[in-house]
Formats: sequence, C-alpha cells, structure tokens
Amino acid sequence: MKKNKKNMSNSLLRVGIAGYGVVGQRRKLYIGKCSNMKVVSVCDQTFSNTGKLDSEISYHNNYLSMLNSEELDAVFVCMTNDINPTVTIACLEKDIHVFCEKPPGRDVGDIKDVMSIEAQHPGIVLMYGFNHRYHESVKRALDIVRSGQFGKVVNLRGIYGKAKLVTFNQDDWRTKREVSGGGVLLDQGIHLVDLMRLFAGDFVEVSSYISNSFWGFDVEDNAYAIMRNSSGVVGMLHSSATQWRHRFLLEINLEKGSVNLSGILSGSKSYGAETITIVWANPDSDNGDPREQTTRYIDDPSWLYEITKFEETIRLQKPVTSGGSLDALRTMQLVYDIYKADPLWRSKYNIT
Repeated sequence: MKKNKKNMSNSLLRVGIAGYGVVGQRRKLYIGKCSNMKVVSVCDQTFSNTGKLDSEISYHNNYLSMLNSEELDAVFVCMTNDINPTVTIACLEKDIHVFCEKPPGRDVGDIKDVMSIEAQHPGIVLMYGFNHRYHESVKRALDIVRSGQFGKVVNLRGIYGKAKLVTFNQDDWRTKREVSGGGVLLDQGIHLVDLMRLFAGDFVEVSSYISNSFWGFDVEDNAYAIMRNSSGVVGMLHSSATQWRHRFLLEINLEKGSVNLSGILSGSKSYGAETITIVWANPDSDNGDPREQTTRYIDDPSWLYEITKFEETIRLQKPVTSGGSLDALRTMQLVYDIYKADPLWRSKYNIT
C-alpha cells in the first residue's frame, strides 16, 4: 500500500524483511538491537502461505503479498541476485525505504534500472549492504589514510578467498549464472573491489585473468586483476574459491608507511583474527624491518553499525554518504570491467 511521505524523526520504523534465510534472519537479530526500528513482517518462499511468526511479526510466502498488505516504512532485501533489483524497485515505487544486500543485481544494467526508479522518488533512502566498510579495522584504516599522516596512497594489494565456490551443494543458486550473474568475484570479491575503491578512488585501467577451470561451474572460481587509477595508484586483486584456508588481506602502501588489514570477523569465524597493522616507513634503514603496531579486534559490531546508519539516514532525512546507489553502480562497473578485461572470458560469456 502506497503511503504519503512523512517526517520519521520521532517515529518507530516499521520494517519488513524480504528473504528470510540466513542473512535475513541475521538482519532481524540486529534490527532488534536498534531502538528505533521494529520488524513487523517477513517473507520467504519457504513459507506455505501467510501467518504469524509471533504476536508481532507476520509472514508471507512472496514479497508482493507483504508489500501489498503491510504498512511498512523500510524493507531489507535479502534475496538472490536476480530478484534483488525487482524487489528494490517494487519498494521504491511504494515510497518505502530500502536496504538491499550486495550485489545490487546480476549486472550493471540491474543497478541502472533501480537508479532510474530511485530518481523518481526523492527523499526515499536506498542503501546497499557493503558491510565490510563498517568493520572496526576498515574504519580505522580509512581514518588513518584520510588523515594524510602517511602521505598519499602508492599502491594496494588484496586477497579474498575461500575453500569452495559455494558453501552448500552443486544446486546452490550461486553456481547458476542466470540467477547469480557471476561467481566468487561478484559474490564475495565485490567487498574487496568496494574497499579498493574506498581507499583509492575509481580505477580507469584494468587488466585481468578470469578462470572457472577448477570447480567447473558456469561462473568464475578465480579472478586476478591489476588496476590503475587516474593518479597512478595501482591495485592488485585476487578473488579466489581455491584458497584452501579462508583468507582476507588488504595492504595499503602509502608514501610514509603502510596500513595492512588481515582477517575479517564473520559468522563462520573462519577468516582468522581481524587485525590492523600500522607500519612506519624507515627508508634510511637497510634491513627492511620497520616499526609496526598491530591491533586485534575481537568483536564484530559492523552489522549493527550499518543498520544504525541506515536508520539515522531515514530519521534525520540525510543523504546517503556511504554505500548508496552510486557506490553500488561504480563498484559493479569495476567488477564488470574486470570481467571484460579478460578477452577470452568476455567472448565466452558475451559480456558487454
């Protein structure tokens, strides 16, 4: 049901969750920790029809039923890549604020379609779930880089990998190109692509090698890229589904030192300790062993930080400053620039 826009500064936001699987249920957990938001409805195809989870939360077996029968201020879209943009557009057209998980769709065209509808609904907030931006290590690294205390960024090197292309089985939707749009680069590596953009800006030159030779699915299991921005900053990236020990690494080298991120706290706890190591350059030393300081993080407040930012943006009627549709578009464009830069991969899958 379509609502008139209203001042939400003193209102409790009524929230729906579209897609109530692992991610949707985790979103519900953290929405419950935000005092200005309340989940009132969820939908998922696994529900048989319509009913009540409890006295306060209804459930539906499709998103249209939820949108057409519930009074919602915001919806968290936690569905597959092929349907995410469709549900996002449906919410925007009803003047409902949207938080959509990454990636925003299967390809660049999907996010452009969403943005064309977003432009018709000014004042409605649209944010995307680039959750790694809200990790403590990443936030501190960004503060250090932006302070200028170590000078300008010279280069970046990143690795993000896991032991399998999918966690579940061969029938998982992530292995089906028509549903997912891509493999490990689009599903997981997009976080690393987004962070490289965050620290270095947009890259204008890209070379790459893309492969699906190990797992044999119709989507990539490894992506290797080297990129350069207009200022000459070079980024090297490896997104892998043959990294037998799960790994996250982002090294940011600057004129007077380095900021190195290793490990990332996650639900699986499989990427090791989340740390930040600050390195002070000592070019006068011959031993290449500069002073370092490492901090280890033991808690992951990123999901709550992210949801709180979404809620504050709605309540205070502020523009989205991080993780908005323009960030999503540019990150998706870079992912597809990496795909297209490998001529064999581009030809094989007719990527334009």
